[in-house]
Amino acid sequence: MDKSINLSQVVEKVKDGMTVMVGGFLINGGPNTIMDAMASSGVGNLTLICNDAAFADKGLGKLISNGQVKKLITSYIGSNTSAVDFMNNSTLEVEFSPQGTLAERIRAAGAGLGGVLTPTGLGTVVEKGKKVINVDGKDFLLEKPLKADIAFVGASISDKMGNLYYKGTTRNFNPLMAMAADLVIVEAQEVVETGSILPENVHTPAVLIDYIFTK
Repeated sequence: MDKSINLSQVVEKVKDGMTVMVGGFLINGGPNTIMDAMASSGVGNLTLICNDAAFADKGLGKLISNGQVKKLITSYIGSNTSAVDFMNNSTLEVEFSPQGTLAERIRAAGAGLGGVLTPTGLGTVVEKGKKVINVDGKDFLLEKPLKADIAFVGASISDKMGNLYYKGTTRNFNPLMAMAADLVIVEAQEVVETGSILPENVHTPAVLIDYIFTK
Protein backbone atom coordinates (compact mmCIF):
# COMPACT_ATOMS: atom_id res chain seq x y z
CA MET A 1 0.00 0.00 0.00
CA ASP A 2 1.35 3.39 -1.02
CA LYS A 3 0.98 5.75 1.93
CA SER A 4 2.60 8.76 0.28
CA ILE A 5 0.54 11.96 0.16
CA ASN A 6 1.18 15.46 -1.13
CA LEU A 7 0.72 18.67 0.80
CA SER A 8 -2.58 19.69 -0.75
CA GLN A 9 -4.00 16.24 0.00
CA VAL A 10 -2.85 16.57 3.61
CA VAL A 11 -4.64 19.88 4.03
CA GLU A 12 -7.82 18.48 2.50
CA LYS A 13 -8.03 15.95 5.33
CA VAL A 14 -8.59 18.70 7.90
CA LYS A 15 -12.14 20.01 8.24
CA ASP A 16 -13.56 22.87 10.27
CA GLY A 17 -14.30 21.91 13.85
CA MET A 18 -11.94 18.94 14.06
CA THR A 19 -9.79 18.04 17.05
CA VAL A 20 -6.16 17.96 15.94
CA MET A 21 -3.04 16.76 17.74
CA VAL A 22 0.33 18.16 16.71
CA GLY A 23 3.63 16.68 17.83
CA GLY A 24 6.77 18.60 18.63
CA PHE A 25 8.28 20.62 21.46
CA LEU A 26 8.06 24.27 20.42
CA ILE A 27 8.95 23.58 16.78
CA ASN A 28 11.50 20.83 17.46
CA GLY A 29 10.31 17.60 15.87
CA GLY A 30 7.09 19.21 14.70
CA PRO A 31 5.37 18.79 11.30
CA ASN A 32 6.17 22.40 10.49
CA THR A 33 5.66 22.34 6.71
CA ILE A 34 2.18 20.90 7.22
CA MET A 35 1.44 23.58 9.82
CA ASP A 36 2.47 26.30 7.36
CA ALA A 37 0.09 24.87 4.78
CA MET A 38 -2.78 24.61 7.25
CA ALA A 39 -2.22 28.19 8.33
CA SER A 40 -2.76 29.26 4.71
CA SER A 41 -5.76 26.99 4.14
CA GLY A 42 -8.43 28.91 6.05
CA VAL A 43 -9.59 25.86 7.99
CA GLY A 44 -10.85 26.93 11.41
CA ASN A 45 -12.79 26.34 14.59
CA LEU A 46 -10.19 23.74 15.57
CA THR A 47 -9.48 22.18 18.93
CA LEU A 48 -5.70 21.85 19.12
CA ILE A 49 -3.89 19.43 21.43
CA CYS A 50 -0.17 20.08 21.70
CA ASN A 51 2.61 20.37 24.25
CA ASP A 52 2.90 24.14 23.78
CA ALA A 53 1.68 27.01 21.62
CA ALA A 54 5.01 27.27 19.74
CA PHE A 55 5.72 30.79 18.46
CA ALA A 56 3.34 33.33 16.96
CA ASP A 57 5.03 33.12 13.55
CA LYS A 58 6.30 29.53 13.50
CA GLY A 59 4.90 26.01 13.43
CA LEU A 60 1.48 25.38 14.89
CA GLY A 61 1.64 28.84 16.46
CA LYS A 62 0.57 30.31 13.12
CA LEU A 63 -2.80 28.57 13.41
CA ILE A 64 -3.34 30.24 16.76
CA SER A 65 -2.20 33.66 15.54
CA ASN A 66 -4.57 33.41 12.57
CA GLY A 67 -7.56 32.75 14.83
CA GLN A 68 -8.07 29.25 13.41
CA VAL A 69 -8.10 27.62 16.85
CA LYS A 70 -11.12 27.88 19.17
CA LYS A 71 -9.72 25.72 21.98
CA LEU A 72 -6.18 24.88 22.98
CA ILE A 73 -5.28 21.97 25.27
CA THR A 74 -1.66 22.40 26.24
CA SER A 75 0.90 22.76 29.00
CA TYR A 76 2.44 26.12 28.05
CA ILE A 77 1.63 29.18 25.92
CA GLY A 78 4.17 31.76 27.08
CA SER A 79 6.30 31.57 23.93
CA ASN A 80 3.35 32.65 21.74
CA THR A 81 2.24 36.24 22.39
CA SER A 82 -0.86 35.77 20.24
CA ALA A 83 -2.04 32.85 22.36
CA VAL A 84 -1.56 34.89 25.53
CA ASP A 85 -3.46 37.87 24.10
CA PHE A 86 -6.31 35.73 22.77
CA MET A 87 -6.66 33.92 26.08
CA ASN A 88 -6.70 37.18 28.01
CA ASN A 89 -9.42 38.68 25.80
CA SER A 90 -11.43 35.42 25.87
CA THR A 91 -11.27 34.74 22.13
CA LEU A 92 -9.32 31.52 22.74
CA GLU A 93 -10.29 28.88 25.28
CA VAL A 94 -7.19 27.41 26.90
CA GLU A 95 -7.22 24.23 28.98
CA PHE A 96 -3.91 23.94 30.79
CA SER A 97 -2.67 20.46 31.59
CA PRO A 98 0.66 19.88 33.36
CA GLN A 99 3.15 18.50 30.87
CA GLY A 100 3.46 15.03 32.38
CA THR A 101 -0.29 14.81 32.84
CA LEU A 102 -0.83 15.89 29.24
CA ALA A 103 1.45 13.12 28.01
CA GLU A 104 -0.31 10.55 30.20
CA ARG A 105 -3.77 11.63 29.01
CA ILE A 106 -2.69 11.15 25.40
CA ARG A 107 -1.09 7.80 26.24
CA ALA A 108 -4.28 6.73 28.02
CA ALA A 109 -6.31 7.31 24.88
CA GLY A 110 -3.86 5.31 22.79
CA ALA A 111 -3.85 2.46 25.30
CA GLY A 112 -7.62 2.35 25.57
CA LEU A 113 -7.65 3.40 29.23
CA GLY A 114 -10.45 5.28 30.94
CA GLY A 115 -8.08 7.86 32.39
CA VAL A 116 -5.11 8.29 34.70
CA LEU A 117 -4.87 9.11 38.39
CA THR A 118 -2.35 11.75 39.42
CA PRO A 119 -1.72 13.95 42.47
CA THR A 120 -0.41 16.72 40.20
CA GLY A 121 -2.72 19.71 40.32
CA LEU A 122 -4.48 18.93 43.59
CA GLY A 123 -5.38 22.14 45.38
CA THR A 124 -4.78 24.27 42.28
CA VAL A 125 -6.91 25.56 39.40
CA VAL A 126 -6.11 22.31 37.59
CA GLU A 127 -8.44 20.52 40.03
CA LYS A 128 -11.51 22.60 39.11
CA GLY A 129 -14.33 20.46 37.74
CA LYS A 130 -12.44 17.19 38.07
CA LYS A 131 -13.20 14.14 40.14
CA VAL A 132 -10.99 13.45 43.14
CA ILE A 133 -10.50 9.74 43.88
CA ASN A 134 -9.03 8.44 47.11
CA VAL A 135 -6.77 5.40 46.85
CA ASP A 136 -5.38 3.91 50.08
CA GLY A 137 -5.87 7.19 51.90
CA LYS A 138 -4.30 9.40 49.23
CA ASP A 139 -6.20 11.73 46.89
CA PHE A 140 -5.70 11.74 43.14
CA LEU A 141 -7.23 13.68 40.28
CA LEU A 142 -8.92 11.64 37.59
CA GLU A 143 -7.56 12.97 34.30
CA LYS A 144 -9.52 11.80 31.27
CA PRO A 145 -7.95 10.58 28.00
CA LEU A 146 -7.26 12.92 25.09
CA LYS A 147 -8.05 11.68 21.59
CA ALA A 148 -8.07 13.48 18.24
CA ASP A 149 -9.63 13.19 14.82
CA ILE A 150 -6.21 13.69 13.23
CA ALA A 151 -2.66 13.61 14.60
CA PHE A 152 0.20 15.25 12.74
CA VAL A 153 3.60 14.00 13.82
CA GLY A 154 7.12 14.76 12.69
CA ALA A 155 9.77 12.10 12.15
CA SER A 156 13.42 12.12 11.18
CA ILE A 157 13.09 9.02 9.01
CA SER A 158 10.16 7.00 7.70
CA ASP A 159 10.37 3.92 5.57
CA LYS A 160 7.84 3.46 2.79
CA MET A 161 5.53 1.50 5.06
CA GLY A 162 5.50 4.20 7.73
CA ASN A 163 7.85 2.80 10.34
CA LEU A 164 9.28 5.87 12.05
CA TYR A 165 12.58 6.86 13.65
CA TYR A 166 12.96 10.08 15.66
CA LYS A 167 16.42 11.53 16.19
CA GLY A 168 17.24 12.68 19.71
CA THR A 169 14.74 15.02 21.34
CA THR A 170 12.54 15.18 18.24
CA ARG A 171 10.80 12.11 19.63
CA ASN A 172 9.00 14.13 22.38
CA PHE A 173 5.19 13.80 22.04
CA ASN A 174 5.18 12.23 18.57
CA PRO A 175 5.00 8.50 19.47
CA LEU A 176 2.19 9.09 21.97
CA MET A 177 0.13 11.15 19.55
CA ALA A 178 0.54 8.54 16.82
CA MET A 179 -1.45 6.18 19.05
CA ALA A 180 -4.26 8.56 19.99
CA ALA A 181 -6.00 9.70 16.80
CA ASP A 182 -8.36 8.24 14.23
CA LEU A 183 -6.05 9.34 11.39
CA VAL A 184 -2.28 9.81 11.64
CA ILE A 185 -0.14 11.69 9.13
CA VAL A 186 3.62 11.92 9.44
CA GLU A 187 5.86 14.63 8.02
CA ALA A 188 9.15 12.81 7.48
CA GLN A 189 12.46 14.52 6.84
CA GLU A 190 13.60 11.47 4.88
CA VAL A 191 11.87 8.42 3.40
CA VAL A 192 13.88 5.22 2.94
CA GLU A 193 13.20 1.75 1.62
CA THR A 194 11.25 -0.58 3.88
CA GLY A 195 13.67 -2.60 5.97
CA SER A 196 16.31 0.14 6.05
CA ILE A 197 15.49 1.05 9.66
CA LEU A 198 16.75 -1.53 12.13
CA PRO A 199 13.81 -3.04 14.05
CA GLU A 200 15.23 -1.83 17.39
CA ASN A 201 15.28 1.73 15.99
CA VAL A 202 11.61 1.79 15.03
CA HIS A 203 10.00 4.15 17.52
CA THR A 204 6.54 4.16 15.91
CA PRO A 205 5.40 1.09 13.95
CA ALA A 206 3.87 1.44 10.50
CA VAL A 207 0.51 0.05 11.60
CA LEU A 208 -0.17 3.37 13.33
CA ILE A 209 0.62 5.58 10.32
CA ASP A 210 -2.01 6.24 7.64
CA TYR A 211 -0.15 8.69 5.40
CA ILE A 212 3.42 9.85 4.80
CA PHE A 213 4.36 13.34 3.63
CA THR A 214 7.88 14.45 2.81
CA LYS A 215 9.16 17.68 1.26
